[in-house]
Amino acid sequence: MAFSFQEKSLWLMFISLIGGFGFYFMTVLPNDSADVMPHQVVVFVLAVVLLVIMQIVGHIVITIVDRRTETDERDRLIGLKGTRNAGYVLATGVFLALCTALLTEGNFVFTHVLLGFWVLAQLVEIGSQLVLYRRGA
Repeated sequence: MAFSFQEKSLWLMFISLIGGFGFYFMTVLPNDSADVMPHQVVVFVLAVVLLVIMQIVGHIVITIVDRRTETDERDRLIGLKGTRNAGYVLATGVFLALCTALLTEGNFVFTHVLLGFWVLAQLVEIGSQLVLYRRGA
C-alpha cells in the first residue's frame, strides 16, 4: 500500500514527536526538585531544536520523493476528526494539570503534566489521522 504525501508527513511528525519529547522526558524524569531547574529548560530547548530539525529535514526528503502535496475533502475531514480527538485529551490534561497545581508544591509536576498531555494530544491527533487514512475513512 502506497502512502500519500499527507500520510508520510504524519508518520514523520509522529516519530519525531516521540523522539524529541521521549529524549526530553527520559532526561528530565525522575526529578528530585519541586521546581523546574535551569538545566531542564536547556534540555527542553534541545528537544525542541531536535524536533524542528527532524521535521524540516524529513519534510524536505518527503517533498523531493513525493511532489503531490494537494489535499482534498477527505484529507480535511480526517484532519478535523484527529483534532477533535486531540481536543478531548488536551482538555483532560489541562484539568489534571490544574488539579496537580493545587495538590503539589512547586511547578515541576504541573508543568510536566501539562506538557505531557500536550504531547499526548498531538500524538492522539496524528495517530487518529493515520488510523483513518489506513481505514480509508
